[in-house]
Amino acid sequence: MKNEVPGGEPITMPTVTIEEAQKKLSELIHRLTPGEEVVITENDQPVARLVATAPPQRKPRQLGTLRGTVLYMAPDFDAPLDDFKEYME
Repeated sequence: MKNEVPGGEPITMPTVTIEEAQKKLSELIHRLTPGEEVVITENDQPVARLVATAPPQRKPRQLGTLRGTVLYMAPDFDAPLDDFKEYME
């Protein structure tokens, strides 16, 4: 299958039959790079395109986003609990 790029050369996309795609789907998916595609054909006619997507970009964590949300903390917040004193000795 050919695809026209504006102002450029025609691009020939790799094609596989639907039978090949069923047998090797996992391999096809893992071989593709982001933006690359494979055309799946049935009876020499294109029926689908398999297009690789880019992995989702994670937002970097931002420190201090919850600053000021704790209104009160008991003075003994981090003191050992009475129930666990025997384990602390």
